[in-house]
Amino acid sequence: MSTLKANCPSCAGPIEFKAGSTIVVVCPFCRSAVARTDRKLEDLGKVAEIVQSKSPLKLGLRGEYNGNKFELTGRAQIKHGAGGFWDEWYATFSNGWVGWLAEAQGRFYMTFYKPLPEGAKLPEYDQLKPGQRLDGLSDETHLIVNEKGVATYIAADGEIPYQLKPNEQSQYADLVGKKGVFATIDYSTKPPYLFYGQELTLADMGLADKRSAEREQRVAPAEAMSCPNCGGALELKVPDQSERVTCPYCNSLLNVDDGNLKYLRALKKKVPHQDFVLKVGSKASFKNFADGIELEIIGSVKRSVTFDGVKYFWDEYLLYNPKVGFKWLVHSDNHWNFVDSVNAAELEVSQPIAGVKPTVKYNGKSYRIFQDAPARVEYVKGEFYWRVNVGETVRAADFVAPPFMLTQEMNNNEVNWSLGTYLKKEEVEKAFDVKNLPKPWNVAPNQPFEGTGLIKYGLLLLGAFIIVSIFLIPLTGLSKTALNQEVMLKPLPRPNGTQVVFTQPFNLDGYKNVRITAAAPVSNSWTDLNIDLINEKRSDVEAVNIPIEYYFGVSDGERWTEGSKINDATISAVPEGRYALRIEGTWKDWNRPMPVRVKVEQNVTRGVNFCLALVFLLIGPIIGLFRKFSFESRRWSESMFGGSG
Repeated sequence: MSTLKANCPSCAGPIEFKAGSTIVVVCPFCRSAVARTDRKLEDLGKVAEIVQSKSPLKLGLRGEYNGNKFELTGRAQIKHGAGGFWDEWYATFSNGWVGWLAEAQGRFYMTFYKPLPEGAKLPEYDQLKPGQRLDGLSDETHLIVNEKGVATYIAADGEIPYQLKPNEQSQYADLVGKKGVFATIDYSTKPPYLFYGQELTLADMGLADKRSAEREQRVAPAEAMSCPNCGGALELKVPDQSERVTCPYCNSLLNVDDGNLKYLRALKKKVPHQDFVLKVGSKASFKNFADGIELEIIGSVKRSVTFDGVKYFWDEYLLYNPKVGFKWLVHSDNHWNFVDSVNAAELEVSQPIAGVKPTVKYNGKSYRIFQDAPARVEYVKGEFYWRVNVGETVRAADFVAPPFMLTQEMNNNEVNWSLGTYLKKEEVEKAFDVKNLPKPWNVAPNQPFEGTGLIKYGLLLLGAFIIVSIFLIPLTGLSKTALNQEVMLKPLPRPNGTQVVFTQPFNLDGYKNVRITAAAPVSNSWTDLNIDLINEKRSDVEAVNIPIEYYFGVSDGERWTEGSKINDATISAVPEGRYALRIEGTWKDWNRPMPVRVKVEQNVTRGVNFCLALVFLLIGPIIGLFRKFSFESRRWSESMFGGSG
């Protein structure tokens, strides 16, 4: 790597252009941006000191990307149009590549200049809209416009590969694609340039174990960190990124400007539900989120939506750690959600069609719309990385697939998607090491139903019972006929008399049920049989009654029947032995003989026991389904789109 040594044209201090692609070097002595041209060095003006942060990156840090080693040789600090800063690190690769490593809100994006495919053309800045899909810029994936805005270059350090001018402004658009693809359109040139790359972690670049840059004390006069309204001392948690802070003493909303605090307004003290359950400065570690790294609450926001003239409030807590950036914890109706941003390109959003509610697909799940309304900032406390204002409004749409909720927040210049994961109250208490948080009420939009196990395991048990019942049929043996005989009941001497006959003896096995079936040729008449099953050896008697009746006729031109010429009764298991039937009968046509055929069967499969067991096993799933129906009804009763439930 060739090195060009020279003297600063402003202060004559020694400077070095280490990389051949370096165009500007920031003089470490006088902070002048020195550009090299074909003939001489040119002083572009003074640049501000870099606002030091807890960034894990620093000049001179070496890493690796796609098997190629690089070194961070320059840093530009850029101000967002809506407030806040982000850093762009100039990465010089050993193979001659020139890359940019952007660092914003704890996320890292490596990009490189990308020539456009043949025939492709970048859209004009004014033509772009947040959420717009752009095709033809990449062979790998389509790109989604995530944000458009104006960037102001306010500070720099080290070597820069373009002619950076202090306080120069340029338009840009950030694009995202599937699998972490990230791109930026730079409109500072004509035609604009496309920088293409992807989101990375420190581990992806071999920087996970590198030592973080030391955070320098912010240089500012003592009064700069005092409230200009009441004089109270303030300490910013994220001085390099904070744009708004509230004074805890006088409740003033202050603007952060280069280390100075400017009074904006006094926040109203009488805001409905103003108190926050968790305090600014509280720290927590969530086992399943943010890699378990400790996060600190640095700001709290009270927001609201209005339906039918009624305001509904909820709280949002801004969490921060320099290793993972910013996260959110949302508290609504005493329900909790941990919220992190997601890549808009990974979402499949259905197009609105008349009469069809929009849906979103993400990670194999389908999300149904729950709410779509303007969300308004009502009250703030702490510090924030954007210029938050009371009364600020964005369009917010929620899509749910319990325990998850996707939220889209959109304004004219930006669209953001975030994924909320439902947390139990006990999980939040454990994370913050607090007790007695308020109990939730009603059902949250993405609260999971906890009775699914009752339905699932109840149905599994039911299925197992049916399978076992099927396999038990051959194991327990088939039914057998012990007796099949016709007996004759002779005419009676009087109407109310009875006649008794006996069947021939037969053998029965032990521990098997017995079914006695009787059939008689009744026609618009009846017969009533009292049958005793008698054990010849032990004289044991089991008695059953088998009535038989059958009627038919024609009524209003339609034929009808009632009853049957056959009936049966079942006796539970009897001891093994030799038996006979004693049949005592009466019948309507008493003066005529009544032939009766009786049949005795053993080991008969009965549907009654099976049905009783089936009904018993269905009780659990039915109760679970009823609870789930009630649960979902309460959930969707709170939605603008209640029919989705």
